[in-house]
Amino acid sequence: MIGRLRGVLVHQQAPFVLIDVGGVGYEIEATSAVLSRLPHVGSECTIYTHMIVRDDAHLLFGFADLAERELFRDLIKVNGVGARMALAIISGMAVEEFARCIRDKDATTLMRLPGVGRKSADRLIMELQDRIADYWSPEATPVAAARPAQPGGDALQEALVALAALGYKPHEANRMLAGIDAASRTSEEIIRHALQQAVIRTP
Repeated sequence: MIGRLRGVLVHQQAPFVLIDVGGVGYEIEATSAVLSRLPHVGSECTIYTHMIVRDDAHLLFGFADLAERELFRDLIKVNGVGARMALAIISGMAVEEFARCIRDKDATTLMRLPGVGRKSADRLIMELQDRIADYWSPEATPVAAARPAQPGGDALQEALVALAALGYKPHEANRMLAGIDAASRTSEEIIRHALQQAVIRTP
């Protein structure tokens, strides 16, 4: 199992990140938090990872900290939640907020996440209720050498990239971001607000 990679960022094309570690290039499918915090190409970075081995591929998923990775590992154990849905859930809501929803049995807020309906929300609450203690005081180690997400234009561009990584087409992502005041928000905050508003607007 590959649990962490530290190397030089070679290429980034959402949702994938390519890191050179000792001459070997590792392709990682990452959360929006990773995508928004990565340094510039050619800089060193560290990403926590989870590897899934299939008959036809070895897949690496990347996380900004240990709390994200632990939540991912619990999510993929829930019936009906695959790796990419788990990644979308983590990209759409902070770990601490997700834990609060599970503790408070707040299915309504969980249903704002992409791909989560009433049945899925109830299932998440039921199956993760006993595990939320893992997320309340996480060892939140950020992506090493990452540049802080800047509010304003850069954050909006990073949000567009992350929404594309979640499967939204460019015109859909632009519509979701229209009207959001990005001046004082990081890309992560913009992404979460856009996803929540998109669900609210859905008839």
